[in-house]
Amino acid sequence: MELALKNPLIIFDLETTGINVVTDRIVEISYLKVYPDGRQEEQTQRINPEMPMPDESRAIHGISDDDVKDMPIFKEYAKSLVQVLEGADLGGFNSNKFDIPLLAEEFLRVGIDYDFKKRKLIDVQVIFHKMEKRTLIAAYKFYCGKKLEGAHGAAADTKATFEVLKSQLDRYQDVIYEDMDGKQTTPIVNNIDALAEFSSHNKNVDFAGRVILNNKGREVFNFGKYKGKAVEDVFQKDPGYYGWMINNEFPLYTKKILTQIKLRAMQK
Repeated sequence: MELALKNPLIIFDLETTGINVVTDRIVEISYLKVYPDGRQEEQTQRINPEMPMPDESRAIHGISDDDVKDMPIFKEYAKSLVQVLEGADLGGFNSNKFDIPLLAEEFLRVGIDYDFKKRKLIDVQVIFHKMEKRTLIAAYKFYCGKKLEGAHGAAADTKATFEVLKSQLDRYQDVIYEDMDGKQTTPIVNNIDALAEFSSHNKNVDFAGRVILNNKGREVFNFGKYKGKAVEDVFQKDPGYYGWMINNEFPLYTKKILTQIKLRAMQK
């Protein structure tokens, strides 16, 4: 089934120096941009991460220090990437938990405050795990009936993810799914808004899921001793908690959200 699009949809994948959103860096980005009229554009760009490539990461994606030493650093590539992303919705495999948070960190490090929250975010892995609970290689085999050649290469993973998403539309269009609130719904609707909502486990305020919206629409902490407590209330009762988070190893985007909440509370 082909996607019903209002905006361009960019399916993308990152290869990185590791899995720590705060400290690791992008070494390759590949995207497939699909337009509402069916046109497609694709590009793969390697990035100099300005840090040594760990052996365990090189073993997964096969990219060495020599492969990226003459590539642009992210700061040099960022502005052209923003132009590609502008006005498009985004999708990937495990993208809501990893690729988008890490990309947001990279942008903030070079002084670009790109607002991902204005875009619809579709995570094909979330759809897959809610319905079948496996991995991309298994998903490609399960949905598309093919072996994924070149797995853990950004270009191969990007194309496979797009094929899986289209196959999911075909497979689940008549399935009745019971969500976390016990409501029955058809999970896979050929609509970007519906897919983005179904792709999310929680109503995250930040990409790392440290702050989420509760059932009343308030921002609450989703970890630690104040889990479930409203952020504004915590900052009022324990002002030092804000400083503790700002001065410790939390993602820059999380710190940005916390600062916005704190400033908003001060203006009331």
